[in-house]
Amino acid sequence: MTANEIARVQSYLRHIFGNDRIAISPPIRPGTPVEVSIAGEFIGVLYRDDEEGEISFTLNISILEEDLPPVA
Repeated sequence: MTANEIARVQSYLRHIFGNDRIAISPPIRPGTPVEVSIAGEFIGVLYRDDEEGEISFTLNISILEEDLPPVA
């Protein structure tokens, strides 16, 4: 994923979710996941897909059960 693509997706996510604290970190090494965080808290991984010339991005958000509040 290029730096330009990362900046564009980050801008899109900030606009859609109304949150300027969303940040996408470029991968440390080629081929490693692109991490997405909010206010420094890791929330998921971003993937780029090129299917027959149509480019799309998938955000996979992971929620650990241990992070969930108890049911009221």
